[in-house]
Amino acid sequence: MTTADRDRTALAGARLVLPGGVVEGDRLAVEGERIAGLGGDSEPGDLDLTGYTVVPGFVDLHVHGGGGASYASGIAEEALLAARTHLEHGTTTTVASTVTGEIDEVARQAHVLSELVEDGVLAGIHFEGPFISHNRCGAHRPDLLRDPDPALVRKLVDAARGHARMVTLAPELPGGLDSVRMLADLGVIAAVGHTDSDYATTLEAIEAGATVATHLFNAMPGIAHRAPGPIVALLEDERVTVELINDGVHLHPSVLDLAYGTAGANRVALITDAMGAAGMGDGLYPLGPLQVEVKDGVARLVEGGAIAGSTLTLDVAFKRSVTVNGLSLNQAVESLSATPARLLGLGDSIGSLETGKLADLVVVDSEGYDLVAVMRRGRWIVGGERFSTVKPA
Repeated sequence: MTTADRDRTALAGARLVLPGGVVEGDRLAVEGERIAGLGGDSEPGDLDLTGYTVVPGFVDLHVHGGGGASYASGIAEEALLAARTHLEHGTTTTVASTVTGEIDEVARQAHVLSELVEDGVLAGIHFEGPFISHNRCGAHRPDLLRDPDPALVRKLVDAARGHARMVTLAPELPGGLDSVRMLADLGVIAAVGHTDSDYATTLEAIEAGATVATHLFNAMPGIAHRAPGPIVALLEDERVTVELINDGVHLHPSVLDLAYGTAGANRVALITDAMGAAGMGDGLYPLGPLQVEVKDGVARLVEGGAIAGSTLTLDVAFKRSVTVNGLSLNQAVESLSATPARLLGLGDSIGSLETGKLADLVVVDSEGYDLVAVMRRGRWIVGGERFSTVKPA
C-alpha cells in the first residue's frame, strides 16, 4: 500500500447531513485532509457506515477548558489536554476562552495560546473578562474587573499576536462603545455579555460593531415588558449571532426554543462555555483564580454558588438539540458547525460537508445520536477502527 492509498478513505452507506438536506445511504470520499467527493456507489474497501449519520465537525466559539485542564492556566500542556478532550467529543475547531484575571497575566496566557493557534491546535482566542459588569460578573472575580478602556482592550488583543477572535465586554461601562468600535476596526469580534446594559445602549453597541451575544440570557438582565433590555435588542437584529448553552442547566428548553423561533439556526451558535471539569467527574476545579465545585455535573463557585461555566461537550449539545428541542439535523448542524464557522471567517474550509473542505467529521448513531467517531483533517481521532470495510460484490 502506498502513502497515497493510506491517505484515501471513503465512507459508504451513511446518512449525510449536507447543506442542501439529508441524504440517506450515500458515499463520502476523503483524500489527504479534504473531502474529495460526495455521492456514487460504494467500492470494495470503503468503510461501511450503514446505520450511522455523518455531520461536519463541531465549532466551539466559547470554551474555557476540559479534561481537568484550563486554557486560563497559561500552561501549554493544559491547553493541549483541554483541546484534545473536546476534540474527542467532536469539536474539531476550538476558540479558547480566558477568564478574568490581572491584565498582565491574561496577556501572558494569550501569548501561550497564540503559539497553539500557530501550531493549528486552536482557531483563536476569546477574551471573556475583565471588561464586564460587577452586577453581572457570574464566575469572574469582582476585584479584578476593569472598565473597557480601549488601551487595555488593545493590550490584550496585541498580546494574542493576531489571533484574538473575540472580546466579551459590557458596552454600558466607560469606554465600552469606543472599544467596540476599535475591535470592529481591528477585525476582532466584539461580543456583548456579562452586561447590565439596557435596550438602547445595546442597540448603540450593535451599531458600533458588536456582532455576538455572549451566552444569551445568562449574565444579563431579563426581558421586562417595559424594559426589554439587551436580550430583545440582540435577538431582533439580524447582524447579531447569539450564543446559547444547551446543557439543560443554563437554559430551559422553552427559552432555547424561543431564541430559535426569533433568530433562526443561522444566527444561533451553540457553545459549551465548558470549564476544566468537562469530560471529567464531580469534584473541585479551578476556574482562573476561583474555585469551582462540580456536583451532579453542574459547576458552581465554591463561594457564592453562582453557575461557573458548564461541563458540556458539543456532542451532548447536538444530541439534546435533536432529541429534546426537536431541531432538524440540518438546524442542529447549522448552529454547531456552519454558523460559528461563518462567524469566524472560516466558512470556506469548515462547517459543512462539501467537496474541497477540510475532512472534519463527526459520526453518530442514527437512532440515539450518540457520538461514535471523530475525524479531523482526514485522520481518525477516535472510533475509526470500529467500522468494517465493504466487501467485493
